[in-house]
Amino acid sequence: MPTVHDLGGTTVRAATRADAARLADLGARLFADTFAGDNTAEDMAMYLGRTYGVAQQTAEIDDPAMATLVAEAGGHLAGYAQLRAGPAPEPVIGHAPIELLRFYVDRAWQGRGLAQAMMSAVTDEAVRRGAGVIWLAVWERNERAQAFYRKCGFEDVGSKAFILGTDRQTDRVMARLLG
Repeated sequence: MPTVHDLGGTTVRAATRADAARLADLGARLFADTFAGDNTAEDMAMYLGRTYGVAQQTAEIDDPAMATLVAEAGGHLAGYAQLRAGPAPEPVIGHAPIELLRFYVDRAWQGRGLAQAMMSAVTDEAVRRGAGVIWLAVWERNERAQAFYRKCGFEDVGSKAFILGTDRQTDRVMARLLG
């Protein structure tokens, strides 16, 4: 069982099936808040429809290759992160790679230390699962996120395609050795 991180009123913990509906709403809202201004409404709708929904979130929570962590404050979800074990793209080198598939903090909680606490919980979970390297893909135009990941010890190791709806975009691949 993953470690529960208590931040004095905010907790980072493993998601349960009971979180699926709230997680689907939060995920869709935070993704749209972050990227809608730079993408067409049609591409956003297509991506959000495929990626977020109660059934999709429940399946991800139940998937043993994934770990979904939620940050909860006062009964509300303030952020979430998802890890996924499996093959990594070619530029990632290391034993038992695990992908940081999603990492989002609600704007109301940004700048308050929650992202660092969530990254600590993500790292703990990756180590608990035996990962030797954690990697992620971040949109090449999302400089703020890239700066945060660099601050957390990730290095840019290459790029990969990301399809948002019908739009082919480029993500930077970043990785960090663990242990």
